[in-house]
Amino acid sequence: MSKNIRQQHPSFQHYRYYFIAAAVATATAGIVHLYIPFAFPMVFENLAVAIFFLGSGIAQIFWILPMLKRWGRLWYYIGIVGNAGFIILYVITLFPDNPVTRKGGSVDITALICELGQVAYILITVAILSKESKIKLKSKIAD
Repeated sequence: MSKNIRQQHPSFQHYRYYFIAAAVATATAGIVHLYIPFAFPMVFENLAVAIFFLGSGIAQIFWILPMLKRWGRLWYYIGIVGNAGFIILYVITLFPDNPVTRKGGSVDITALICELGQVAYILITVAILSKESKIKLKSKIAD
């Protein structure tokens, strides 16, 4: 991207904070996913569920890298789809007789923090994608 584009758009300076905010959002959800099995030892009674939470947490902590290093649109879309999948899975587990836990779940503060982190990640990443599209378009117009 040429310097003249950066000079033409004062909001470009604040653009980097979007990536930091997305990294913080996914880190929050990842930390909560890692916390759940240890805060609720009954999760370890079902090894598959424990592995799911630990794997999810590790993946979300890893997702700090694509955001801070700005790996590109493909990575951002994968992160959006992954977090949307986690949200959908959580909502499914709230219903009685669901196919995941076979019983209805309850909403607690830990789950809310995790879900808010995931929703924040999605919204911020959509804003990043939108901003990148606008910058790319303005760059083409300037050339």
